[in-house]
Amino acid sequence: MSRNEIVNSLIDAGVVAVIRLSDASKLIKVAESINKGGVSAIEITMTVPNAIKVIEETSKAIGDFINIGVGSVLNAQTAKDAINAGAKYVVSPIFKKEIVEAAHSMDIPAMPGCFTPTEIQTAYEAGADIIKVFPADCLGMAFFKGVLAPMPHLKMMPTGGVTLTNGGDWLRAGACAVGVGSALLNQKAIKNEEYDVLTENAKILKASINAAKAELSAL
Repeated sequence: MSRNEIVNSLIDAGVVAVIRLSDASKLIKVAESINKGGVSAIEITMTVPNAIKVIEETSKAIGDFINIGVGSVLNAQTAKDAINAGAKYVVSPIFKKEIVEAAHSMDIPAMPGCFTPTEIQTAYEAGADIIKVFPADCLGMAFFKGVLAPMPHLKMMPTGGVTLTNGGDWLRAGACAVGVGSALLNQKAIKNEEYDVLTENAKILKASINAAKAELSAL
């Protein structure tokens, strides 16, 4: 897919699962489990042990039906390494123009983390495809409405503060998609290999997202 096609696929999906695991051997099973519940995009963070190798292995195993990206990227070289390993989009908790440029040089979307209206607009002007508002739980849905009122051209995605049942509310507030970590990926269930719990979590979240999409499309 082209860069724009990847962006559209993420927006269509409505959810990006942020995967942070200490035991990378369980990652593929986790991804498959949430995919059964309707979540088709995952962000493998650089905090996962041997993250680049994990991205490569995961992309080869399930990349045909799950959209795999890299998260927690802090510099351009990491972005390039992850893309070469198979990452289809680059997510960062911070905004660095060099990361955006590195991703775009390989026709891959960049999703930098921003916190203030000025930083968000600056990232947009630098070419960011989607702005990751982080940590969104410190700002809330009212922040999205407030920022988008004068700047409706922005595509913003919250990470932090998204639950299984309020994902749709974030879309109603103007988010183009949501990033979800701990609320979706129950660590106790993963430890106990109770993967059906993750599937049910994904179903609940997707139901919230789909309900909001249906309402918004009817407006």
